[in-house]
Amino acid sequence: MKGGKHQLHPPLTPVTLDLHSLMNNLSPSAVFTSIYHSIVACSREGTGLVSLNLPTRVQCEDDDDYDSGNTAALPIVTDYVYSRLTNMTTAITTDIEAKLGFCIKDVDKDWNEAFNFTGKLDFLTACIKQGKDVTRRLCTRAEIRLYFGGILNPLSSSYVRPNRNCNLTSWVSGCEPGWGCLADKNVDLSSSKDIPARIEECSPCCEGFFCPQGLTCMIPCPLGSYCPLAKLNTNTGICDPYRYQLPAGEANHTCGSAHVWTGVSNSSDIFCSAGSYCPTATQKIPCSSGHYCRMGSTVEMRCSHFSTCKENTENQNMRAYAALLIVALSTLLIFIYNFYDQVLSTRERRLAKSREAAAKHARETAQARERWKLAKDVAKKGATGLQKQLSRTFSRKKSGKGEQLKTVSLAKVGTDITSADSSSTSEQSISASKAEEPSNLIKMLNSIEDDPNSQEGFNLQIGDKNSKKNAPKGKHLHTKSKIYKYAYGQLEKEKAMQEANKNLTFSGVLSMATSGSEIRRRPPIEVAFKDVTLTLKGKNKQVLKCVTGKIMPGRVSAVMGPSGAGKTTFLSALGGKVRGCSMTGSILINGKPESIHWYKKIIGYVPQDDIVHGNLTVEENLRFSAGCRLPADMAKPDKVLIVERVIESLGLHAVRDSLVGTVEQRGISGGQKKRVNVGLEMVMEPSLLILDEPTTGLDSASSSQLLKALRREALEGVNICMVLHQPSYTLFRMFDDIIFLAKGGLIAYLGSVKKVEEYFASIGIPVPDRVNPPDHFIDILEGLEKPAGGVTHEQLPVRWMLHNGYPVPPDMLHYADEIAASSSSASTSTSTSSDAKNITEEPIQQSFFAELWGTMKNNFEVQRDNLEAKFLIIKDLSNRTTPGIGQQYKYFVGRISKQRLREAKAQVVDYMILLVAGAILGILAKVNDYTFGALGYTYTVIAVSLLCKIAALRTFSLDKLQYARETAAGISSLAHFLAKDTVDIFNVIIKPVVYLSMFYFFSNPRSSFASNYVVLLCLVYCVSGMAYAFAIHFQPAPAQLWSVLVPVVMTLIANQPKDTAFMRNLVKLCYPNWALEAFIIANSERYSGVWLISRCRSLMNNGYDLHDWSLCLIVLVLYGVVFRIVAFICLLLSQSK
Repeated sequence: MKGGKHQLHPPLTPVTLDLHSLMNNLSPSAVFTSIYHSIVACSREGTGLVSLNLPTRVQCEDDDDYDSGNTAALPIVTDYVYSRLTNMTTAITTDIEAKLGFCIKDVDKDWNEAFNFTGKLDFLTACIKQGKDVTRRLCTRAEIRLYFGGILNPLSSSYVRPNRNCNLTSWVSGCEPGWGCLADKNVDLSSSKDIPARIEECSPCCEGFFCPQGLTCMIPCPLGSYCPLAKLNTNTGICDPYRYQLPAGEANHTCGSAHVWTGVSNSSDIFCSAGSYCPTATQKIPCSSGHYCRMGSTVEMRCSHFSTCKENTENQNMRAYAALLIVALSTLLIFIYNFYDQVLSTRERRLAKSREAAAKHARETAQARERWKLAKDVAKKGATGLQKQLSRTFSRKKSGKGEQLKTVSLAKVGTDITSADSSSTSEQSISASKAEEPSNLIKMLNSIEDDPNSQEGFNLQIGDKNSKKNAPKGKHLHTKSKIYKYAYGQLEKEKAMQEANKNLTFSGVLSMATSGSEIRRRPPIEVAFKDVTLTLKGKNKQVLKCVTGKIMPGRVSAVMGPSGAGKTTFLSALGGKVRGCSMTGSILINGKPESIHWYKKIIGYVPQDDIVHGNLTVEENLRFSAGCRLPADMAKPDKVLIVERVIESLGLHAVRDSLVGTVEQRGISGGQKKRVNVGLEMVMEPSLLILDEPTTGLDSASSSQLLKALRREALEGVNICMVLHQPSYTLFRMFDDIIFLAKGGLIAYLGSVKKVEEYFASIGIPVPDRVNPPDHFIDILEGLEKPAGGVTHEQLPVRWMLHNGYPVPPDMLHYADEIAASSSSASTSTSTSSDAKNITEEPIQQSFFAELWGTMKNNFEVQRDNLEAKFLIIKDLSNRTTPGIGQQYKYFVGRISKQRLREAKAQVVDYMILLVAGAILGILAKVNDYTFGALGYTYTVIAVSLLCKIAALRTFSLDKLQYARETAAGISSLAHFLAKDTVDIFNVIIKPVVYLSMFYFFSNPRSSFASNYVVLLCLVYCVSGMAYAFAIHFQPAPAQLWSVLVPVVMTLIANQPKDTAFMRNLVKLCYPNWALEAFIIANSERYSGVWLISRCRSLMNNGYDLHDWSLCLIVLVLYGVVFRIVAFICLLLSQSK
C-alpha cells in the first residue's frame, strides 16, 4: 500500500484438507489442531485471511476472496487473532511489573480487567469483516512500550516520541490520530527491540481500537471505554467525540477511530460516560431505573436499599438513608444526653439500698446481742439464787443438779428466768420449748452465746447446723451484701466497745485484759529535727531557720503563726516535699538519720486545696484511694471496713453517694469537700499524717468532728501534724502539742498545749480575759499587739532558744543582749534594738540583671530537684506492699470508666459534631473520579484530626492536680496513663464509625466502608496520642491552639510538590501524608479497566505506591505509639508543676 490506497493480492491456490479422513483417523481435538496449524501456515505465507470450506477443505484466501460468504471460518479467525493479541500482552508483563509496579498490585488481575475480551470479541469480528488484516495492524510490544512510556510522562498528553514511521522527515497519513497502516508480513507482535515499518495501506482504524497520533498501529480500547468511529462535525471541523481535526490539504482523509487513551484529567474522550455502561468498547447502554453507572462502567450497579436511582443516574442517592441514619443516631444521642444520669442514679440507688439493708441488719444484730447479754446477766443472777434455794430444799436429792441444768438451758433459749419462782413452772416451760421449734432470733442469740465474737447472723441462715464452720471471715466474703454486713457488723462492735470504755470500772478493765481486746497499733514514726534551715537556691533567702524539736506518734500537733512565717514550708520539709532549697541541720526518723521518703507508703499529706475528683462520689473517691494505697494482701472486706469507718468518723454518711462536684457542676458543700480531702489520706491508714489547714472553711461543729476523728487515729499510734488558722478555744484544747512559728521561719514555742499559756506568761505575755489564747499569741507574733515589759515579737524566737538551751545564730545575738539588758533599761534597750535592727536588716541593693539571674537560677534548681526526686531510687522501710501496676491499672480503669459515663454529655456533643462534619463534607466535597477523592479526603483528615484532638485534650488536661497528688502518694503513673488510654480506645473505635456513617454515604466513594474505617481508625489513634502530649505539656489554651494548627499546617505541607529531597523527607514526617496516601490507595485500587492509566498517573504525581497501604497504616499506628511515649515522658516530667 502506498499513498493510503488499498492494493489487492493476486488469487492464491487454495490449501485443502480432507476433513473426512482426519475425522476418521484423529480425535476431534487433533482435528482442530490440524486446522489451526493450517491457519497459522496461511498467515505465515502472507496470503491474507483464512476461510474454511466445510466439510472438505481449509483454504487460504486473500482479502477479496473472503467476501465470498465463508462465514463459518470467522469465529476461528477471531479466536486466532485474539490469541495473538493475548500472547503479545502476556509478553509485556515484565515491562509492566518493572515500570508500573507502583500502581499495579496484581499484573494479571489488573491487565485482565482492562484487556480480557473473552466473550466480548464483537469489535474484533467487526474489524475482520471489514476485510482488514488485523494482525498486521496491531501494535507490537515495542510500539506499546513507546506509547505508554510517553503517556505516563506527567508533561505528556497524547503525543509520542518521534519514531521510525512518524518523524520530521516521514509523516504518512497513518501518523494522524485515528489512522493506522499495515506492517511487514513477518511482523512479530511480541518483539520489543525494533518498531516495524508501517507506511503502506493506511486507513482509518476499526472501532473498538484507538490509534495514537504518532503511531501507525492499532491498540484495543480497554474495558470501560467507548470507542466508536468518529464523525466529522462540519460546523467545528472536529471529529466528534474525540476532538481531533483532520489534516489540512488531504481531501481523502476522513475521521478514524479513537486517538488516545490517557489519564482522565487530560482526556476523557474514550471513557464510557457517566449514567451509561459499556459492555464492550463499541456498545454503550443507558443505565436503567434502579441502577447507577459511574464513568468507565462495564456493568450497571444495583442501588442499595433506602436509595433512589433514576434512569441515566451516575450515582445512587443515599440521602434518604443518611437522613434515617441521622435521625436514628440523633435520637440515640439525645436519649443518652438527657437520661444517662438517671441510669447511673438508679444503679447507685440500688447499691445504696443493699448497703442500707446490710447496715440495718448489723444494727439489729448488735442490738440483739446487747439485749441478750443483758438477759444473760439477769439469768445468771436468777439461776444462782434458784440454785441456792433448791440446794437447801433438796440437799439429799440428786435431782438438784438436773434442775440446775434445766434452769441454765432455759436461759439459753431465751425464757424469762425472772418470772420463774418454782420448779414446776420451769418444768412446764421446758416442755413447751420442746414442743415448739425455736425462732430465728433465738437461734441467732444461741449462736452469739456460743461465740460472742463471731459474725453469726450477718450472712448465714440462722439455725444452720454448721454455722460455726461457715462463720464469715473477711477474706472469704465475696458478694457485696456479705461484705457490707461484715463491715457494718464490725463498726457496731467498735461503737459498743467505745461506749463500754467511756466509764470503765476495775472489773471492766480486768474483763478487757482477759478477753484480749486491745487497740490496734500502727508502725510508729517519730520525726525529730535539729537546727533545720532552708535556703532558697539562687536567692540565698532563708525560709526556715534553726528549727529544732520533734513530733511524736500518738499525738496531734498544730502549727500556728502569722502569714508568711513558713508554716506550709515547715510541713513540706517534714514530708520531704520541698524543692529548690538547700537544707542544713538534720531530720531523724525514729532516732535514725533516714530519709522520710523511705516511709512514703505510710505517710499521708493533705494539701491546702481540696484536690479531689469532682465527677466521682464521696465513697468512690475514698474507695479508690484505699484500693491503691492499702496493703495488697488486705482482704477486700477489710478495705471496705476501713472506708466505712472513715465515712462514719468524718460524718460523710449523708453525702456518701453524692458527687463531690466541680466548677460547672454543683456538688457537696465546701466543708464536706474539705473532709473528703482529709479522708483520702485517712483511708490509707498512715503512720504519719500531715495536714495543711484542714479546718479552713469548716464551721466549729465540723472542725470539732474532724479533730475527734483525727484523735481516734492518734489512738492507733498515728503521728498527726497540721497547720491551723485561728482555731476556737475548744478546738485549741483538743490538741496535744502546739508549734508557734514567728516570721522568718523561727520557732517561738514547741510543746504541750497545756503549758503554752504558762510559758508565755513567764516571759511577760499573759492572756487577757475573754481572749482566745491562740489568737492573742498570733497577734503578738504578727506585731499587731505589743506586750508589756519590753518584750518584742523579734525576741520571742531567741527567748525560746535560751529557754531550751539551743544555740543562738550569730546574726541574732543582739536580741539575746537585749533580753539580758531588758531588766536594767527598757528605753535604752529599745533604742539599741532599733539601731541594731536597722544595721542588720538593711537590704542589699541588687541590680536588675543580678536579680533576674537569681530568679532563673532558682527555677533551674527547682526543676533539677524535681527530676532528682522523681527518678531517685530510694529504699522502702514502710513494711507495706501496695498493689502493683496491674492491680492499680484495674482500679484506674474502673474509676475512669465511671468518670467517662458521667461525662456522657460531652461525649454526645463530640459525636454530634462529627456527624454534622461528616454530612457537610460528604455533600460539599464529594469524592471526584478525576482526583480519586483527594479533596474530600484532605478535608476529612483535617476535620477528624482537629475534632478528635480537641476532644482528646480532656483526657489529661482536667485532672492534673489530682494526678500530681496521687503520684506524690506513690500511685503508679504508668497505670494511670495506660488506663486512660485504654478507656479512650472506645472513642478511637467509635468516632470513625460516627464520621463515616455520614461522610461515606453522602460522598459514596468507590472504596469500601471497611477500608475507609481502618484508615480513620489508625488516624484517630495517631492524633489522640498527639493530643495527649499537648494536653500534658501545655496549659489548656495553648494546647487547643496547637491542636488546631498542627493538622492544618501538616496537611498543607503534605500536599506540596515533592520536587526536592528536602520536601520529600519533610512530607514523610507529616502524618496527614500517610493518611491521605492510605485513603487514595484504597480508593484508586477500585478503579480498573479504562482507569488504569489515570490511576498510575495520579499515584505517580503524588508519589504514592499501591503496595504501601499497609505501610501507611503501620506508620500511623507507630506515630500514635511514639506520641504516647512522648506524652508519658511529659507526664513523668510534669508532676512537679
